[in-house]
Amino acid sequence: MTRAETVRCWIYGLLALVALVGTQWALVSFLSGGGSISAFLNATVDGPVATFTTIDLLCVATVATIFMIVEGRKIGLPVLWLYVVLVFAVAVSVALPLFLIGRTRHLSAVRAG
Repeated sequence: MTRAETVRCWIYGLLALVALVGTQWALVSFLSGGGSISAFLNATVDGPVATFTTIDLLCVATVATIFMIVEGRKIGLPVLWLYVVLVFAVAVSVALPLFLIGRTRHLSAVRAG
């Protein structure tokens, strides 16, 4: 990998870690405060701002998933299914940077022969 690709992968990795810690901390905090999964889902549309955010993130997650599938198939990226699962099981903010790391590393390996 080039130096620029390595730096980019580290940045992607750091952002994925921040997203993972942040999203899961918020979820655990909500659930440990007596909230339930159904209350969490209800809170995602409890008011115009929450609804806006939910619609925005669902659209971003859908676009990211389509991009990952199309690009991943085009370049023959291994374990492509895992990135797609992570979008909906964890968070798009975690899955997309991890996909970009996998994509960068795969393209670098293909280029190196």
